Amino acid sequence: MNEVTTAQMKELERLADAAGLPYPRMMENAGAAAARELMARVPGLKAAAVFCGRGNNGGDGLVAARRLQDAGVEVIAVLAEGEPATPDAAANREAAQDRGVHIQTLDGLTLQDEVFIARADALVDAVYGTGFHGALRPAGQRAAAMLNSGRFVLALDVPSGVCADTGETAEGAVRAHVTVAFHAPKPCHRLAAEQCGTVVTADIGIGAALGEE
Repeated sequence: MNEVTTAQMKELERLADAAGLPYPRMMENAGAAAARELMARVPGLKAAAVFCGRGNNGGDGLVAARRLQDAGVEVIAVLAEGEPATPDAAANREAAQDRGVHIQTLDGLTLQDEVFIARADALVDAVYGTGFHGALRPAGQRAAAMLNSGRFVLALDVPSGVCADTGETAEGAVRAHVTVAFHAPKPCHRLAAEQCGTVVTADIGIGAALGEE
């Protein structure tokens, strides 16, 4: 599949929404695909830490956390920069909590939480999505450092700290083992391949909604 820019992806999402695939369903499909990929990549997965930003990439992460919890994986969802700032992400924060996912802010992590994260079988990067550019903010730097601790890392759409369109990489950016690209690859998957690791494209329903499949 041909790669798409951030602007092109936004337009595809808008068209899909108008065609009957609502944004919350796209988020559900994205998070579910990420959870499936993680379980396939880490057989016997028992514990995972999902680092979520305030935007819709974080919402995708909260869906993934819920789906992993439903599959019997013990999960902590870490809100890297505080509570979700978009309606869809906020709704999935509540859904994850209702499902029993342990949710904690980065600043509020207890020693027990930090021990759990240090022992987790895998980490999920859902801090910054395709809208990222420039430098990591302090909380993002801290989350990225925890993600870069040597365990298996799966990134949602783009590793945090990488610009989707240019591949420009901020200091301290996440280095993923696997990146799940939603709907189509982005330029950074080619331009910053060393940060993205293995790139897997996940169908989130856009093609079908637009009659492309």
